[in-house]
Amino acid sequence: MRKAKVLLINGSILTISALFMRFVGLGFNVYLSNKLGAETIGIFTLIMSVYLFFVTIATSGISMATTCIVSEELEKNNKQTAFQSLRTSMSLSLTLGIISGILIMLFSDFIISVCLNNLVSKKILFYIAIGLPFIAMSSCINGYFSAIRKAYKTAFVQSFELVFKIIVTIILLPKSISKGVEDICISLILADVIAEIASFTVIYICYLYEKNRYFSFRSSYGNFRRIAKLSVPVALTSYIRSALSTIKQLIIPTRLEKSGLSSSMSFASYGIIQGMVMPILVFPNIFITSFSNLLIPEFSRFHATSSNNRLSIICDKIFKLTSVFSICVSFIFLLFANELSLAIYQNLESATWIRFLSPLVFFMYMDTVIDGVLKGMQKQVFVMFGNITDLIVTIILLYFLLPVLGIWGFIVSIIVSELLNFTISFIQLWKLIKFKIDFKNYLLKPIFAGLFSYFILHIFSLVNTNSTFTLIITIAFFCCFYFIAYILQNLKDLPIWGRVQNW
Repeated sequence: MRKAKVLLINGSILTISALFMRFVGLGFNVYLSNKLGAETIGIFTLIMSVYLFFVTIATSGISMATTCIVSEELEKNNKQTAFQSLRTSMSLSLTLGIISGILIMLFSDFIISVCLNNLVSKKILFYIAIGLPFIAMSSCINGYFSAIRKAYKTAFVQSFELVFKIIVTIILLPKSISKGVEDICISLILADVIAEIASFTVIYICYLYEKNRYFSFRSSYGNFRRIAKLSVPVALTSYIRSALSTIKQLIIPTRLEKSGLSSSMSFASYGIIQGMVMPILVFPNIFITSFSNLLIPEFSRFHATSSNNRLSIICDKIFKLTSVFSICVSFIFLLFANELSLAIYQNLESATWIRFLSPLVFFMYMDTVIDGVLKGMQKQVFVMFGNITDLIVTIILLYFLLPVLGIWGFIVSIIVSELLNFTISFIQLWKLIKFKIDFKNYLLKPIFAGLFSYFILHIFSLVNTNSTFTLIITIAFFCCFYFIAYILQNLKDLPIWGRVQNW
């Protein structure tokens, strides 16, 4: 009961913090989109895809190994082994961060000329290299806090980092807007790096304080082989996945040009989908992601004690909650795409794509939960295998479809990617746990609740979206009707229903 309470409290704190971060982050992205335009956003997104590849090298699965090993050893009350693993992980993180920074500078000419089409200079890569060791160390410490069920400290530091980054960006950006795309991108990257360094400083202080409380003894390094056994397969598959993901992002603008679009229009189209539509679709996923990350150490503990029956029951409950939430969100995007696009971006450029991609929300959010469960059961390689397979298929589709279908080819590739990723992850988890697949509760009841809510809104003429405030009120009404309709369908399963029948 205490563990469940701790999980709920941590999850609630993380959700509130992450929701704050996502709201602020989305508002910041809207600010940048309106100030810089879709084309500049597209170019910056391209640079970030390269940035994230080297972040993957810097982190290399060490955070996941730290979470799993420390949580398992603490569950067995092996504090000394846990601390040895932690010290080794910290050293490895610093080393990998430095190596990643060296690599980005060694291959700077290739990256600028081939990957970024000479859109920016090598200066931007130098700033990225400075931040990589700090990102690696922060990632390892985050894994440690997750293991000791104090992930709320990570949430606090991440919130601090985001606010700090926005402040620095607002200071630097006005000076670079008039100078061109390269200076704008340098300002954005520099703000990110400064925020990462400040964030690491804060989280390292938190780590020292917690370490002295949790581990009141001195210990040497150790458990290198065990860390390597967990992190190396994850790292290798992460490198492949990240490289493929980067290739995927890099070929989109160039293949769009083959369809007849100009370079400017290609980057603008890419910026609308990747920089404007996708952030909107994944925004509500923050509610799922917070608890999903907390599932990793919890499922590690269940896995260590071989609680397979318990795993099946918990999976069923998690999937039911996730499906109810995700289908509600999917209906909101489907029904209010125009209004949301106008309220957020003051235009309808993204509305069509939000509506068209809204059914994918269910698969995206469910995949987030499934990945969290698989990682907790130390099946990270399975997760990466699914991601790699998905990326290979997506790259092939992008390469051949974009010149023929243009932006619609991009949309088709996103649909195939999400469905394929979900299917692979779902099958992998089902083979491990053999949980019950309840289509009635996962799909039929939530869909009926969504249709019923839409019907009620129109019957009583509650659809009024003349302003952002009325849009929020209308969506709130929709959610209320949706959950009432879903609860009514499950009334007979509630304990109170038996009392009513007896009465």
